[in-house]
Amino acid sequence: MSTKVLLCGVGGQGTILAAHVLAQTALCCDQNVKVSEIHGMAQRGGAVTTDVAFGEHVESMVCDSGSADIVVSFELIEALRNLPMLKNGGRIISNKEIIKPASVLTGKASMPHNIQEELSKANALLVPAHDIALEVGNAKTSNMVMLGALSALLDFDVSAWEKTVQDFVPPKTIEANIAAFRAGRASIAEKVM
Repeated sequence: MSTKVLLCGVGGQGTILAAHVLAQTALCCDQNVKVSEIHGMAQRGGAVTTDVAFGEHVESMVCDSGSADIVVSFELIEALRNLPMLKNGGRIISNKEIIKPASVLTGKASMPHNIQEELSKANALLVPAHDIALEVGNAKTSNMVMLGALSALLDFDVSAWEKTVQDFVPPKTIEANIAAFRAGRASIAEKVM
């Protein structure tokens, strides 16, 4: 049995770093792990998705439609776009932030309506990651806030998560990233327990 997690966002949000921390944490907890990344136009704010599958036996890391146990979105539009990837009974966690795509900014497209209402139908857990990151002192740690929120849904030991965060972030940012991780975990812990 394996668990599939789809992490999605736009370029520059730290989606790939978060996926690598998840994968390494799973490895540290004696899980088999497979990872697949799609960068798209990441450097220009385009969509970024990473599939991480882990468990006793992992056949494929690719999340097909309806196969993700958990979708973690770093941005609301990406959460809505990736909602079909979620399996029945799966969980979705999304940052409340909206980053308007270039097509909307140039007037070639319009914003989807009622994003939060659509996500609430899927019982999405919405996290004000940017606000939480600012509260703990560093706006650039929103990805760790989201990773902390994800950690509340998984059975990995918190110390394994925090050790991996320390190993993956620059030394001078460890304290801020750990604080963001803890705050993200606390933000939804009561909702999932």
